[in-house]
Amino acid sequence: MAIKPGMGRKSSNKNPPFLSHEFVIQNHADIVSCVAMVFVVGLMLQATNALASIFIALHHNVTGADPSHENPQGEAYSYTSGWKDGCAVFFYTLICIIMHAILQEYALDKISKKLHLSKFKLSRFNESGQLVVFYAMSFLWGFDVIVREQYFGNMAKLWEGFPEHPMVFLHKLFFIIQLAYYLHMLPELYFQKVKKDEQKAKIQHALGGFFLIATAYFMGFQRIALVLLTLHYFCEFIAHAFQLVNIFDKEEKFTRLRLVHNVVFILTRFATMVLAFLTLFYGIDNVSQIKRSFMLSTVFGLQGYLIFDFISNVLRSKRESSNEQQSERLHKPAAPVKSEKSKKERKKESDLPEADQNAAQASPVPTTGKASKKVKAK
Repeated sequence: MAIKPGMGRKSSNKNPPFLSHEFVIQNHADIVSCVAMVFVVGLMLQATNALASIFIALHHNVTGADPSHENPQGEAYSYTSGWKDGCAVFFYTLICIIMHAILQEYALDKISKKLHLSKFKLSRFNESGQLVVFYAMSFLWGFDVIVREQYFGNMAKLWEGFPEHPMVFLHKLFFIIQLAYYLHMLPELYFQKVKKDEQKAKIQHALGGFFLIATAYFMGFQRIALVLLTLHYFCEFIAHAFQLVNIFDKEEKFTRLRLVHNVVFILTRFATMVLAFLTLFYGIDNVSQIKRSFMLSTVFGLQGYLIFDFISNVLRSKRESSNEQQSERLHKPAAPVKSEKSKKERKKESDLPEADQNAAQASPVPTTGKASKKVKAK
């Protein structure tokens, strides 16, 4: 009986059932894009424009004016925080999910296929690849706002006029995107099929970042939070960039880069604590003691946790490297067996003529005294 082509193997192109878990995971970017398009289309219709604009546009503006005949240039808008920001965070969370899928499919997956990484290195590569892009974008964005607002030249702007700290458009959008990105990490655990033993750390990272940024944003500490986040993102960008180098390159070069990261980490934690203490304890006056203590304890508690985690990782890496060296010593092949002749015998033979050396090599066993006498008698 002839065997039909493809018989005995399952078709890899078979589509999963509609609205099943596998279907949602494979097509989650398209599904979320359709949901986001509903809000965009609603913005174009007059009947739903007011409702859709709550999710897409930024609200709670306190100053600014549109261009007019009297003022053709208009005035730049400045914003504060408010309840409508929650709707904006929801919409931009959808955008973050879409961008996450685009980066994964069109960049990271194509690179990983060429590298042929193991499962462990592949998960590390995908995680660090996503975070490197986010941290680089956030650092450059925050640095641009800091330069525009001239916080470098006048550090007193971090606390002057508190709590009336209106934000420019880019400053407010920065915090909306930050909250949306940390919130999008939770559904990504389902979309990326993260293992249960790895979910706890990722959930803590997502909820911790969202809680800290939301606290600083809605309590009016947007300026100092912008500076501290920019410093933190610079340090994290270097850490995950070196993590990618460790995946691609040898361990010897990674140890040198790790030293650079350790120095940057220590300097970043020190600068963060100094800036937070100067701003929250000395700079801001018209704030309650409970609010001041809460923010200071939050910042210093986070820095203490990061330092503790950093030290534990360094000690763990040293322990693992020492264990690897011991295992290499135990499994090291035995040294080759030395020849029976000693150094003195080899030296004596080298002093003999060539004929005598050949005779000595042909009969290595020494003759006894009796045997030598018999030879002489013959």
